[in-house]
Amino acid sequence: MTVTIRDVAKQLNLSITTVSRALDDYDDVAHGTRTRVRSTARKMGYVPSRAARNLRRQRADIIGYVIPASGARFTDPFFSEFIAGLGDQAVSHNFDLLVSTATPDTTPEKKIYTRWVQSRLVDGVILSRMRLDDWRAKHLKKNNFPFVVHGRTQGKADYPFLEIDSRTGFALMVKHLVERGHTRIAYIGAPAKFTLQRDRYAGYCDGLSAANILFDATLISEGDLTRAGGFQAAQLLLDLQNPLTAIIGANDLTADGVLRAARERGIVVGRELAVAGYDGTELSEHTQPPLTTLKQPVYETARNLATMLIAIIQGDPLPDRQIILQPELIVRESTGG
Repeated sequence: MTVTIRDVAKQLNLSITTVSRALDDYDDVAHGTRTRVRSTARKMGYVPSRAARNLRRQRADIIGYVIPASGARFTDPFFSEFIAGLGDQAVSHNFDLLVSTATPDTTPEKKIYTRWVQSRLVDGVILSRMRLDDWRAKHLKKNNFPFVVHGRTQGKADYPFLEIDSRTGFALMVKHLVERGHTRIAYIGAPAKFTLQRDRYAGYCDGLSAANILFDATLISEGDLTRAGGFQAAQLLLDLQNPLTAIIGANDLTADGVLRAARERGIVVGRELAVAGYDGTELSEHTQPPLTTLKQPVYETARNLATMLIAIIQGDPLPDRQIILQPELIVRESTGG
């Protein structure tokens, strides 16, 4: 038989309102009464209705995340690690994680965020894969809806974010390749609307400049952050009359597509062609050959973002509202490591 709040109130000869407020830890109920109510409820096996409790508190205890991926399926291991971090940290704070998927800057994506804000289905959201002019951040800020960001938009950011300094990281990757004797270094980027493309491309250019290597526009190709995009872009680069000796992908998935293109042409990666990526997901350890990459702590980053968001929802102070971390260069066989 299910024990109700009415049963607890009857057992203690208290009103239902008093018992309810004691269980929610309101300080207008005496400390001794609150202790007695919680102890009795626990002994009787009372389990509070989360829906009713959240209705009273006007909170869902849910945080939301929309995977910015095209199509109904996603294969980027970055998101798998990111969601795991968000979910694990949410649960540790007695929150749930609601995940949806939508292609960036489409009507379905806009409908999801509009519905979440209007219905208060979630208490706050995490944004990632930011755009130079990101309507999501503007929409959430306009509606005073809690959110935190992985990365940041163009210009000064006035919201909480955690960013990995990919610009410095890509300059470091170019330096690594130059030290291995490479001067014809290609870059496969992402669509221009993403801030990650701005930062990683700028880091690539910084690295060339630091090594006194002239920029060559023919060595730049645009991908879409997928294996297929990396494969197609690599085909164009590998057809150049003046051969290149190294290719950096904007992410590990792009670089994995490059590995496939090289393999199909009989090119020995690590000896005849150097290939590198960015993210440092588990995928990079198991490609053939293992991939040199710039590792960002995806799982830990997601956990930190969830902690930041929950603090904002609960009205707790944030020690650091804006955090910038450095990626780590992991050298493996794909660049002759």
